[in-house]
Amino acid sequence: MPMINRRLFSTSAAALGASLAWPAARAQFRVEISGVGATQLPIAIAKFRDEERNTPSLSISGIVRADLERSGVFKSVDAPGALDENSAPVFSEWRSRAADALAAGSVSRLADGRFDVRFRLWDVVKGSAIGGSAAAVEAGDLRLAAHRISDAIYEKLTGVKGVFSTRIAFVTKAGSKYTLRVADADGDAQSWKVAAYSDEPIISPAWSPDGKQLAYVSFDKRKPVVVTQDLVSGARREVANFRGSNSAPAWSNDGQMLAVTLSRDTGSQLYLVDRNGAIVRRLTTSSAIDTEPAFAPDGVGIYFVSDRGGGPQIYRTTLNGGNAERVTFGGNYNITPAISPDGRTLAYISRQGGAFRLTTLDLSSAGAQPVTLTDTNDDESPSFAPNGKQLLYSTKVQGRDVLMTTTLDGKIKARLPSPAGDLREPMWGPFGR
Repeated sequence: MPMINRRLFSTSAAALGASLAWPAARAQFRVEISGVGATQLPIAIAKFRDEERNTPSLSISGIVRADLERSGVFKSVDAPGALDENSAPVFSEWRSRAADALAAGSVSRLADGRFDVRFRLWDVVKGSAIGGSAAAVEAGDLRLAAHRISDAIYEKLTGVKGVFSTRIAFVTKAGSKYTLRVADADGDAQSWKVAAYSDEPIISPAWSPDGKQLAYVSFDKRKPVVVTQDLVSGARREVANFRGSNSAPAWSNDGQMLAVTLSRDTGSQLYLVDRNGAIVRRLTTSSAIDTEPAFAPDGVGIYFVSDRGGGPQIYRTTLNGGNAERVTFGGNYNITPAISPDGRTLAYISRQGGAFRLTTLDLSSAGAQPVTLTDTNDDESPSFAPNGKQLLYSTKVQGRDVLMTTTLDGKIKARLPSPAGDLREPMWGPFGR
């Protein structure tokens, strides 16, 4: 039987036969970006008034600038001088700097210990204010406040909802310790929180649609078991601990069920279980390995990986069962499907020679050819941003597992911080934080 997924399947095949805390980074996150987009909106983000005095370890304007740059939609223009949300910009000067938009704000400490964070956004071309906000936030929510400013700017200037205030989940490995972590979408170590840790592997984290729970595969019992965990209380529930292997959880769109891969009856097949772990139905019946389910946005279709045709390819079936339809034909090894929120794009990992590379396929266009987005050799675990405009994935850089984001055309990539150890198994969370 051929092996399909390099990490998940090697583990599953074996089954079939928390990390030490890292200190939070004190330095302001600096985004590492490569590539140049075809069209980027030039925007100036002025240093927020009093942010160095009131929040010396956290630059609101720096976070906003890094967020917008990482999106691939914007390029930064220098913003010298003193500005805040009450300023009256001389727009001719900003036009001469080739800025199309300008943002400025302030950070003030309130008597009750909270911080008053304000900003205003101007359209330099039209010479008018087009947005702004004011919020009183706790010290622990300053990063979130900055990300929400980024979201507001992004949506006002693009018409698309921003994802900077969303979260990501990923697994870190340091020595023999594994930790499931949750962080801001920029991955900054100051935002890292521990969800689970173990001396045994943790793989395949999956967000519930409401962002309140994670499902993942735990090996604490020396076999793969699918568990769900509430991120507020920390309460865990085993939802798949059957004979054999239990792996690859994926939440249904309503959050009431999970598709999982079980080997309880025969080889690895797809099953539907409810939130309490009761089997609802078997979804596939084949003599092959069927695994890595991913729900389509319509809530009915399910994409998955199978080697029923010889090598691993991506197929599509439905919750009602029936014949599976093959989706990928380019290459002989395609795994780990992720579907864009609008259902138009499939992202996956394709083996090209000896390299495993992030690839996309336009599902809305008959005869569309696969598009390779990377030139790295060990890409894994693609996940769409909830607005569908970026992909999060893991790869190797100088022998270490790191997390990357890329635009859908592959032209702009950003490496997320990795202060120590290996970072892998990323999953982008939903809207609604």
